[in-house]
Amino acid sequence: MSDNPKTNREARPVHAPPFRVGIGYDVHALVPGRQCVIGGVVIPAPFGLKGHSDADVLAHAITDAVLGAAALGDIGALFPDDDPRWQGADSLVLLTQAWRRVAALGWQLANLDAVVICERPKILPYVATMKARLAAALDCDTEQIQIKGKTHEKLGALGRGEGIAAQAVVLLWRTP
Repeated sequence: MSDNPKTNREARPVHAPPFRVGIGYDVHALVPGRQCVIGGVVIPAPFGLKGHSDADVLAHAITDAVLGAAALGDIGALFPDDDPRWQGADSLVLLTQAWRRVAALGWQLANLDAVVICERPKILPYVATMKARLAAALDCDTEQIQIKGKTHEKLGALGRGEGIAAQAVVLLWRTP
């Protein structure tokens, strides 16, 4: 056996743990004249999120988190923004398609924790509906999903209300 740690590591059989963690992040500018869709819910507002699809910032962050945990890339690789097929696409449909790829590899969702960062709109009145729609897309129970709203304390572009960001962390598991 070599004294080189790299050689020793390469010689050992690889036993992947039965769980994986993924993180996702997305941000979109706010613009007038578009629907404001967050977590699959249309929120009444005089503005919406700018993007190629419906620009659902929360669904995009979650999609990146589940794809990342399964080592399947990111939302841009799967649904490129220069592909006309995805123009105006419902981001929950994209999340569902991504989740099917992840589930086909045997992964199940243990939990999802997400935060939406914006000064406006206030998302608390819509969180229960968001959780229900996301649970349907991820084939899980709403109890496995946590969504929080946070302001950016008036700091930077998000604090000035120029956009909305979202972060998501998922834990996937499968039977070894």
